[in-house]
Amino acid sequence: MEESIANYVAKVVISFFTSFGVILGGAIIGGLAAFLVGKAPILETVKIADQLKIWAIVSAIGGTFDTFNLFERNFFHGVSTEIIKQIIIILVAMAGANTGTLLIKWLTQESLNL
Repeated sequence: MEESIANYVAKVVISFFTSFGVILGGAIIGGLAAFLVGKAPILETVKIADQLKIWAIVSAIGGTFDTFNLFERNFFHGVSTEIIKQIIIILVAMAGANTGTLLIKWLTQESLNL
């Protein structure tokens, strides 16, 4: 049981940093691409960070269809703990994406709406 909890905590931490990394890496590389094509890199970096949020969450949970299949299977079999674990992973992925976006806005000195 203890090893299972450690694996779950590791999965949650990896989910946070995966979504955080997708936002950070995608926005920075996208800003570099904006510079190469003659657009304002800082404005594009912030815009890209906002647009990548949903994709960061999807990549952190490992694909949407697996998660929905797990919801369906556990809902009909009455296993509520697995559903709660998946909801926590999704919320943590959302927190990672939001943290990445806030960091990009802070680094670019974009106005922060907290």
